[in-house]
Amino acid sequence: MRGLEQVNMPLFQTKFTADPSPLVVGDTLFLYTSHDASPEDIPDENEKGSAGFFMYDWLLWSTTDMVNWTEHGAVASLKDFPWRSRENGAWAIQTVARNGKYYLYAPLHGHGIGVLVADSPYGPFKDPLGKPLVWDQSNWFDIDPSVYTDDDGQAYMYWGNPHTYWAKLGNDMTSLTSGVTKLPHIPNYQEGPWFYKRHGHYYLGFASTCCPEALGYAMSDSPTGPWEWKGYIMKPTPRDRGNHPGICDYKGHSYVFGQNYDLMHLETFVHHERRSVSATEITYHADGTIEEVPYWLDQQPMKQLHWLNPYQRVEAETMAWGFGLKSAKMGIPNTGVVADMPASTGKRNMYIYDLNDGEYIRLRGVDFKKGAKQFCITAASTGSCAVTLRLDSQDGPVIGTAIIKSTGSVEKYKSFSAKVKDAAGVHDLYLCFEKTQGDTRLDWWEFR
Repeated sequence: MRGLEQVNMPLFQTKFTADPSPLVVGDTLFLYTSHDASPEDIPDENEKGSAGFFMYDWLLWSTTDMVNWTEHGAVASLKDFPWRSRENGAWAIQTVARNGKYYLYAPLHGHGIGVLVADSPYGPFKDPLGKPLVWDQSNWFDIDPSVYTDDDGQAYMYWGNPHTYWAKLGNDMTSLTSGVTKLPHIPNYQEGPWFYKRHGHYYLGFASTCCPEALGYAMSDSPTGPWEWKGYIMKPTPRDRGNHPGICDYKGHSYVFGQNYDLMHLETFVHHERRSVSATEITYHADGTIEEVPYWLDQQPMKQLHWLNPYQRVEAETMAWGFGLKSAKMGIPNTGVVADMPASTGKRNMYIYDLNDGEYIRLRGVDFKKGAKQFCITAASTGSCAVTLRLDSQDGPVIGTAIIKSTGSVEKYKSFSAKVKDAAGVHDLYLCFEKTQGDTRLDWWEFR
C-alpha cells in the first residue's frame, strides 16, 4: 500500500476546493477554484453537518513548478454581485485574460451568469454591468461558463447543465454579440464545459453524465460545433460522484484539473459536498484525441517542473502538502457569512494558523545547492511553537529547529531564526510543528 506521498493527492489542503479554472500568465499558472465551506464556516448551526453545497466565495492559487502552490485566498465572493438573489451558490467560474484585463465569469445559482473585471489576476474584481450577462429566467440551466477567444479575436462563451449553450462575446468581453444557441445533445454531456482550441482542433471537455460523473470530451472543426463525442479523459468510478474539468498547456506540458472527495475521505466517508481539486498531465495522439488517464489516486504524484529556491522569501502558504492547517488573509476575518465578507480585495498578504503537534508543511524539491547555514521565519504568537526542519520525510534527518516565542499579539510579527547544518543538494523540506501552545501564525520564511 502506497502512502500519501506516493500517490496523486489533491493539490490543496487548507480549504476544500472544486471547479478548477487554470489561467497561464507569463511564467505563472494561476488556478481559480470554487470553495466548499468547512463546517465552521457555515452560518446556520443546523446545516453544519449537512451533505449539501455551501459555497460563498472563489479562491485563487498559483504555481511555477506544478507541485508547490501558493494560496492567495478569496479573490471574489457573492457579495461582489449585489443583484444576486441567494446567499449561497458560488458555483463554477472561469477567469480569462484579454486586452490587459481579467474577466471572471460566474454563475449566480438561479440568477444567471455574471462577469467581474480586474486589472490583475489577483483582483480586485468589480461588476461592470450590475446585472447578469446571461439569464434565461425560465430555468436554472445557466451555470458553468467557459470562455475562449479564438485566433481571429472572436470570443465565445459556452455553458449549461444539462443542456449545452453558446454565444458570441463582444470585444469588451462583457456583452453578447449574438443570440444564445442551444446545441443538440452531446453524448454523455452533463455539465461543466471547458472550451478551448489546440493545434487547430476545438475541444469541449465536460463532466459526463451523472452519477458518477467522469471527465469526457468532444471535438469539432468549428468553434460552434457540431461536436463529436471522443471518449473519456478519466472514466467514471464509484470512488467519485462529481467532476468538473479545467485544461491548459503550461511550460511544454498539458494538464487536466478535476475534483474528488479524496481529501475529505482522510477524515470521513460519510458523504458531504466537500471536494478537492487534483491534476494530472495528459497527452494527445496524432489525430488530436486525448490519452485516457487513470483515477487520480492510481497515478504517481505530479512531476516537478523546476526546483524551489529556498534563498528567497517563501510564503508560509506555499506548500505541496499541509493537511490540518488553515489560512487567511491578514486583516480580513472571513466568517463564511456573505454579509460579513468584504468586497473583492485584491492581493493581500496571508498567514498560516491553527498549528497543532504532528502537523507539517511539506515543500517538494527544495534546492539547497552547496548548503544552508541559517533558517529565518516570520511569525506572530500568543504562545509558542517549535518548528523542526527535516529532510525528505516527516521523520527525516533534522537540519535545525526554530523556536517561535510569544510576540504579545497575533497581529505583531517578529523574525525567529535557527542554525542549519547538513542541508545541501535537492531535498523535500518538512516544517514540522511541535510543542504548540496558544495561537501561532506564520507569514514567510527563507534560508541563508
